[in-house]
Amino acid sequence: MASSNIVHQEQALAVGGIKAMPVVRATARKLGVDLARVRATGADGSVTMADVKQAAADGSAPVGGASAPAAGRQPAAVAAAPVTASASAARTALSASGRPMRTQPPGVSVSGQPEQLKGVRRNMARVMADAHAKVVPTTLNDDADVQAWAPGNDLTARLVRAIVRACKAVPALNAWFDGDKLSRTLHPQVDVGIAVDTDDGLFVPALRNADILDANGIREAVNRLRAQVEDRSIAASELSGYTISLSNFGMFAGRYATPVVVPPCVAIVAAGRARHQVVPVMGGFESHKLVPLSLTFDHRACTGGEAARFLKAMIDDLALMQ
Repeated sequence: MASSNIVHQEQALAVGGIKAMPVVRATARKLGVDLARVRATGADGSVTMADVKQAAADGSAPVGGASAPAAGRQPAAVAAAPVTASASAARTALSASGRPMRTQPPGVSVSGQPEQLKGVRRNMARVMADAHAKVVPTTLNDDADVQAWAPGNDLTARLVRAIVRACKAVPALNAWFDGDKLSRTLHPQVDVGIAVDTDDGLFVPALRNADILDANGIREAVNRLRAQVEDRSIAASELSGYTISLSNFGMFAGRYATPVVVPPCVAIVAAGRARHQVVPVMGGFESHKLVPLSLTFDHRACTGGEAARFLKAMIDDLALMQ
């Protein structure tokens, strides 16, 4: 490359009647300063870097503002193009910080606008944040083979029964845990929190004394709780105090999950969508119906071995014909 000791002095160039060095023009674009509105103090009426920075600081020459001739030079004879209706409509409602800005009263729900969470969704957000901060979650996944089920088996009732039997086999997961006092409470009864999805958010009513209910009693209790949730007649006391939780999300979609344990509970069971899958049987292969299970537990309150034995007890019970 050719080189020399000659010093090249950058000159201010006049563009549109405005004298400014290229670096000054670049700075003006970066700072959003309209050079046509800046008061020039440089030699021969040129705009200096100091002029641009001063205009940016005092906001006297923003881009898009009405043009006013600066002292020492004549305005260029260029008419500003009017803003058309289509160009205005194409703009999005953004604040100066570039964040969405509400264009309707706070009481009006508008798509694409910030909306304050209220009621059930606000409480759900608070509960989930608290659970995330206080629980040490670990999840186990496995499949229950339900091919042997007799016709008429109720999936929800069978899941509740399997949870009850697993709680009896491994009481450590039918418990509450106090992370501050590092204390654990094992429960003699099994109260299952049944996750109910609604348009307003998630409700978890308690199915009390599931350990003494038969399949019909479980179904009647679940139907009653769902109806009370839907018409919002359920008492607040019925939305707490459960000892373990169940989420049957598979009625919508999905195979496995990492369900959230809500303190003081230490475990939650989630059932995914049932499917048929080829499995090896006695040296051959058969198509069996499988129910995916996910078990999330608080690892501070129980061991991985306890959780694995709990999940196996559920799988064994679900494998029974009735």
